[in-house]
Amino acid sequence: MPVFNGERFLREAIDSILSQTFSDFEFIIINDGSTDGTASILDSYVGSDPRVQVYHQQNKGVIESRNRACGLARGKYIAQMDADDVAVRDRLQWQIEFMERHAEIGVVGGAVELIDSTGRALHCMRYPVENEEIKRALLLHNTLASPAVVIRKEAVLSVGGYRRPFHRAEDYDLWLRIAERWRLANLEAVVLKYRIHPDQASCQKLSEETLCVLAAQALASLRRDGRPEPVISDERITPEVLARLGMDHATQQRALAAPYAYWIGLMSRASQDDAVLRLFDELIDLSRSGPVDKPALSNAMLSVARTHYRRGRPLRALVYVGRALLARPVVAGRPLKRALNSFFRALKREEGRGYQKV
Repeated sequence: MPVFNGERFLREAIDSILSQTFSDFEFIIINDGSTDGTASILDSYVGSDPRVQVYHQQNKGVIESRNRACGLARGKYIAQMDADDVAVRDRLQWQIEFMERHAEIGVVGGAVELIDSTGRALHCMRYPVENEEIKRALLLHNTLASPAVVIRKEAVLSVGGYRRPFHRAEDYDLWLRIAERWRLANLEAVVLKYRIHPDQASCQKLSEETLCVLAAQALASLRRDGRPEPVISDERITPEVLARLGMDHATQQRALAAPYAYWIGLMSRASQDDAVLRLFDELIDLSRSGPVDKPALSNAMLSVARTHYRRGRPLRALVYVGRALLARPVVAGRPLKRALNSFFRALKREEGRGYQKV
């Protein structure tokens, strides 16, 4: 588990691992140069549980931290964990028993329950469970929740670990490379509670993460075609790097809208209104520099409408509903009146507040 300035949820994350029904493990935690109270929290565990191994280092980033932890690991398997999530009590037991029965599996994940900053359940994310289905979907998006996986250490070493340029999608790039040599699986059971909050890395650096995802997909396509990967010497994946990989600006631009709409929707579910509005402003800025996916933009506008409704601004909410319908005149196949009525019924269910029927 790498951690940088993670004091807010750190104890809950650590305790969820130490209380696992499977107990024969070493818990390697890399403190990546935290400047808050992370270091003292971690040190408080060192003497109380011999399984906890804490390593303090200057800030080097998540990839250096993950590679260091993998190098230090002495076990057959590597379970990943983030410092703001909560592992289900039987997680390791279920996943390790599965890996012991399936020697051909390189990575096993599972379903995750999304929770907000208070631990309130928001939604259950379920992924494909069979190898073929996982790999087909993996070409388009991540089908293995990073903090919910157990990886065969041999599989990580066989592909060279995490790669520095993919610092916002290093796990996705790793899964794509492991998938070329190993089978993949997900458990149907929920193995992790994945916390949605505005300070998490994916929400903070969404454009960078999306560019890294696109680069990982482009390189995977080259490998499938039997072509050699170009050497990426850049420290960061940029639009210029993607252009060298054959991806034009318009393609990059359209791809950026979908993850913004997704995270805007998640932050709306978590009632993180400031994050919703910030991400939407970033999405609008992107739309000014080129075309964006209209259905994604429409979905984002509906989430913003819910935010304004929650804040007691029904007229502004209605304006964004109208903008959403202009961006995509038919929402999920419904004509205008049914779409608006459905929208306000959803508000009534979510917020427990009255609404004006159209």
